[in-house]
Amino acid sequence: MHPIAFYIGSLSIHWYGILIAIGFLLGFWTASRRALLYDNLPGEMVADLIPWIVVSALVGSRLLFIWQYPEDFQEATFWDYVNIRRGGLVFHGGLMAAAATVLIYVRVRKLPLWRLADALAPSIALGHVFGRLGCFMNGCCYGVACSLPWAVHFPEGHPTAGVGVHPTELYEAAMNLALYGALAWQYRRRRFPGQTFAIYLISYGVLRGAVEFLRGDYLVHYFGWMTVGQVVSVGVLVAGAVLWGMLPRVASVKADGEVSSAAEPPGKAGRSRKSKERSS
Repeated sequence: MHPIAFYIGSLSIHWYGILIAIGFLLGFWTASRRALLYDNLPGEMVADLIPWIVVSALVGSRLLFIWQYPEDFQEATFWDYVNIRRGGLVFHGGLMAAAATVLIYVRVRKLPLWRLADALAPSIALGHVFGRLGCFMNGCCYGVACSLPWAVHFPEGHPTAGVGVHPTELYEAAMNLALYGALAWQYRRRRFPGQTFAIYLISYGVLRGAVEFLRGDYLVHYFGWMTVGQVVSVGVLVAGAVLWGMLPRVASVKADGEVSSAAEPPGKAGRSRKSKERSS
């Protein structure tokens, strides 16, 4: 745990912010290259989304953190609400806010939603790797007590009081890195638009829900055992499963419509249109 990377005068620069920034940069860079190389989508299509995704992800993740840990903001000032240099972001909130922003953006700009979502999906997992490394350096999102050889002992003054705990931040970072590799491989072999994104949602819901069983920083549990992260992870998993079942049919219907339009003789098409105009 080393929260502060260096100082610029009296201003402390925290590892959390540095690693979050690296995650965003690598995520957008890999997504833009993937979209261009394998889906013939212009790199600027992803680049234009960067400010929208960054702002919405930060706002959404901060709002969910404030809702999840209200005890930290009982006597907070405005600066306390917006200061994220020392942490205070919840990934699920950022994912939901960014997804909503992308949905609105592509509808307005008339862009291919699911092809773009597929290009972004592996890079979301990659960016999250660095986010979890930032959590580890910050000392947040820690695990429950354990006596395993790789148990982490945070320094004096940490809420764990020097007791060895599961390094859940590193568990999730490693899982997200593996997920990134799997999704990058699957992206080039997907069978319908949106498949890679659906796999990401399902996979992340499972891995996050599993890691949450070892988290030790939650004060509130639903139904006596379920964390907030697990509740949201169930929703993420269900959303991925719904997309997995729905999108192949959407792609099939669209393909059938395109084939029918292409097969219809030009003269017949013209007569059909005139007939429809007269009947209307």
